[in-house]
Amino acid sequence: MSDAHAKHSNNRRLRILVIDIGGAHVKLELSTPHSRCRFGSGPKMTATQMVAKVKDQTNGWAYQVISIGYPGPVAGNRPIAEPHNLGSGWIGFDFAKVFRRPVKVVNDAVMQALGSYHGGRMLFLGLGTGLGTAMIIDGVIEPMELAHLRYKKGKTFEDYLGSRGLQRSGLKKWRKNVSDVIKILSTALEPDYVVLGGGNARNVEKLPRRTELGSNEKAFVGGIRLWDNSPSHVQTD
Repeated sequence: MSDAHAKHSNNRRLRILVIDIGGAHVKLELSTPHSRCRFGSGPKMTATQMVAKVKDQTNGWAYQVISIGYPGPVAGNRPIAEPHNLGSGWIGFDFAKVFRRPVKVVNDAVMQALGSYHGGRMLFLGLGTGLGTAMIIDGVIEPMELAHLRYKKGKTFEDYLGSRGLQRSGLKKWRKNVSDVIKILSTALEPDYVVLGGGNARNVEKLPRRTELGSNEKAFVGGIRLWDNSPSHVQTD
């Protein structure tokens, strides 16, 4: 067995806890033996509260490393801005210290994008409580913060495509806005294909050309892939 193949096999044997932090729920999945659970989050949940709840919910689970999808920008394995849809105390939070295990923290859209990727230039749009965005270009992840760019009437892409936009405009107008934003971003970024993920992606009735429907399940695939050092898989930049 080659050294590269041995490393790949060792990573597959890791027991990985994947934590997908959303504005409405925090979803947990253990790679092996396969287990999952979830709990509510919301606009008042702090980083400390989230960790305490994860420890409580996973009591009895055995895991060696952790992948975290965070709803905001990340650098150096730590959040660098407070999330728009959660409480405070996230900036600089040291997850590895409090969990006492190796941790990889990425933007939540990045984690789901990583699980959805199958080559080339991919644009990922996460239609959830907010709007998550990421690109993967020839195997290299490019986290992006497109959600807060101006779209129309002084409001942002997230204002129109997030859950509040769906509730405000109704399903028919929201679908039109989704198609419009896909066209705008595809023209600017020239992806080979677009993947729509997040909980509200299921509300898109007709997929635009070169657009695929993803799923929240892909976040867990991405969380596991974060620990796969095989050169055939995506690498974070």
